[in-house]
Amino acid sequence: MTDDELTKIGAVITTREIQQEPELWQEAFDNYLAKKDEISSFLGKIESEYTEPVRVIFTGAGSSAYVGDTAAPYLTQNGDRKHYRFEAIDTTKIVSTPEQYLEKDTPTILVSFARSGNSPESVATVDIAEKYVKNLYQLTITCAPEGQLAIHAEHDDNNLVLMQPARSNDKGFAMTGSFSCMLLTSLLVFDVKHTDDQKKSYVSSISKMGHEVIDRVDEIQAIVDTDFDRIVYLGSGALGGLTREAQLKVLELTAGQKATVFDTSMGFRHGPKSFVNAKTMLFDFLSNTEYTRQYDVDILDEVAGDEIAPVVMGVGVSSSNNFAGSNFTFANGDDSMPDGYMALPDVMFAQTISLLSSVKVNNTPDTPSATGTVNRVVKGVTIHDFEG
Repeated sequence: MTDDELTKIGAVITTREIQQEPELWQEAFDNYLAKKDEISSFLGKIESEYTEPVRVIFTGAGSSAYVGDTAAPYLTQNGDRKHYRFEAIDTTKIVSTPEQYLEKDTPTILVSFARSGNSPESVATVDIAEKYVKNLYQLTITCAPEGQLAIHAEHDDNNLVLMQPARSNDKGFAMTGSFSCMLLTSLLVFDVKHTDDQKKSYVSSISKMGHEVIDRVDEIQAIVDTDFDRIVYLGSGALGGLTREAQLKVLELTAGQKATVFDTSMGFRHGPKSFVNAKTMLFDFLSNTEYTRQYDVDILDEVAGDEIAPVVMGVGVSSSNNFAGSNFTFANGDDSMPDGYMALPDVMFAQTISLLSSVKVNNTPDTPSATGTVNRVVKGVTIHDFEG
């Protein structure tokens, strides 16, 4: 569609922001290289201070929290476990129950993910952590230089700001490029198993896969044309964390007109599978770890064998173990791609499903909450004083 056509259906901003993601990933990688010495110096100073692993908390609210849910499992395997212990904790949990999530005497790096940097919980989490944790360091990964978090970090030697590409500061309601760029940056910073040359190759490959999503939009439209009112997203490890973001995009852009469930591939059997009916589409983000992928394929085989859901589909690249049913297989990828990086083209697929689903139900993706009860930057939050 042209911009004029998309504007008429309230979808021009979100559509163009999804389309530009592969370019933003390349830009995010270039930004990482430009800041590499500063990042190494910042982390090196922390590593030299402590003999025990420093706690790294990935935090944010909503989609920003789900960045951490995706990154933390991957980095537990591929990060520097000698120096760091990776966790993902929502800002909403920290603000409401700080003493259950923060450790006063444990050296901590608080990694704040924030599109605008103005969410009340994000600002409050930083304030509480600075008051409560004795040895606190911060990485502020944000898309808005004018946001409160970025401004707060100025002139603080213990708070390093990693600004994301300017265009990743999505103007649409839903986080798209902001989510994927912040996720990529966290992997680039903390993934020590892979060299920068390997990371450069991964970014090139996922960018090609992202363009493939755009080129195959008619194929995705055919999936959305199915008579459905429910969507399930499954995955394992890092891709299990990604399912939270995938399902949220459907809820946000359809304003709840399509019901969603997310779970791990193995966890789905334990009750949540009851969600599946004759109007359910189920997607599983296939792991590229050979051992783990077996469990992804197993649940796809099981649900397909139930012969209830009209769409049961694997999403990923081809390997020696593929789901025998329907697949959205990226032609430009291979099964050597680590799951953390694979999350980016996977989420672009999910974003496109959500965008087309929103249009299908006659909603406006750019401003999906007609009642105004849900906002781009959350409103109506009262932050109560915490003494610690």
